[in-house]
Amino acid sequence: MNINNKHDIVFILPLLSGGGAERVSINLLKGLQNHGYSVGIITFDNSRSFFSMVLDDIPIYNLNTISLRYSIIPLIKKIKYLKPKVIFSTLGYINVLLLFARWALPQKVEIWIREANLPSISIPNNAYPKAMNAFYWMLCKTADKMICTSERMKDEFVFDYRVSKEIIKILPNPVDVDEIHKSVLSIKRFDRGGVCYVAAGRLVFQKGFDRLLHWFSELKGKEATLVILGEGALENELIDMVILLNLQGRVKFVGFCKNPWNWYAGADAFLLSSRWEGMPNVVLESLACGTPVIATEESGGVEEICRQGKNNSVITVTKPQQFIKAMEKVKIKDKNFELKSLLPDRYIKENVIHTFKGWIDELK
Repeated sequence: MNINNKHDIVFILPLLSGGGAERVSINLLKGLQNHGYSVGIITFDNSRSFFSMVLDDIPIYNLNTISLRYSIIPLIKKIKYLKPKVIFSTLGYINVLLLFARWALPQKVEIWIREANLPSISIPNNAYPKAMNAFYWMLCKTADKMICTSERMKDEFVFDYRVSKEIIKILPNPVDVDEIHKSVLSIKRFDRGGVCYVAAGRLVFQKGFDRLLHWFSELKGKEATLVILGEGALENELIDMVILLNLQGRVKFVGFCKNPWNWYAGADAFLLSSRWEGMPNVVLESLACGTPVIATEESGGVEEICRQGKNNSVITVTKPQQFIKAMEKVKIKDKNFELKSLLPDRYIKENVIHTFKGWIDELK
C-alpha cells in the first residue's frame, strides 16, 4: 500500500467497528476512491476492525491510542503531517475536539463535521449534557461544512445553535443496494408460523429494545417471532426481560452479525424502537432488502423517508399502542418473494457520492 500525504480527504474513525456512522463513512470512502480521489483514515485503534477486508487498499493511520484522552496530540500531529484538503468526522465528541483545536491545525485544511443523531434528543442523553450543549453552541458554527442527514436535523442546527444555512449541507446516507443484494445468498427467518419481525442495533438504552419487548408481548398473534441483531451492555437484562414476559421461544438474540441483510430480507417487517436517532442505516438497508419498516417518531429523519418511500413501506408512530397496531397489520411475505428494493433513489450510493465529490471539487 502506498502512503500518500496528499489526500483529498481524511476520515477520522476512532474505532473501525460496524456501527452506523462507520458504515456511512466506509461507503463514502470507497465511493470516492473509486472515482479517483485520494482518501485515508485516521483511527485510534484498528485491532477490532470490522472493515479489514473492505479497507485493504485504503491507507489507515493507526494512532494506537485507543482513548480520546491520549489521542489529542497524536491526532493533531498526524493531521499536520498529512495536510489533507478536508478532515471529515461524524462522531459528536470528535467533531467538538477538531473544532476546538483547529487553531493548531494547518489553516488550509477544511473541517467537515457530520452529525449522526438529532441533537435535541441525543445531547440530553449525553453523559455531560450541559457541557456538550455549550460546545455545540460555540463550535458547530465554526465548521467549514456542517453535514446533516435530514431537514429536521438541519432546522435544529439553524434555530437552536444559530449555525448559518450557508455552511449546512444535507447528505443522505449512502446505501450500496447492489452489494447488499449480492450478499443476500439465502434469506433467514425465525419462523413459528406467524409474522416474522427483525430489529437490529447496539443493545443500549438509546435503541429501545426494552420497550420493544413489551410491545411485542402485547401482540394478539402468539405465533409471531422477533429476531434481534446486535450486542451491547443490556444483553443480559433484555434476556431476563424475555423470561419475565414469557417470550421464550419467540425472541431470538443473534448477536453481532456481519451479514444482517439475510435476516432483513427474510423478515416480514423491520422494527425500529429507538429513543433517538439521526438517519438510521438499518432502516435504509431494510428497505433495500424489500422489507417494510415500523419506526418511532423519535427516530430522526425516518419521517422524511416515510414521505419519500414506495408503497407505504415506512410507518412512523408516536404512541406505543400505535406501534402495536402497526405490527398487527403486517402481512406474511409471499413464499415467492423476490428481492426488490423499496429504497428511495436519493439514498442510492452513487447518487450520494456524486453530491459529495461535487463539494470536494469546489475546493480545487
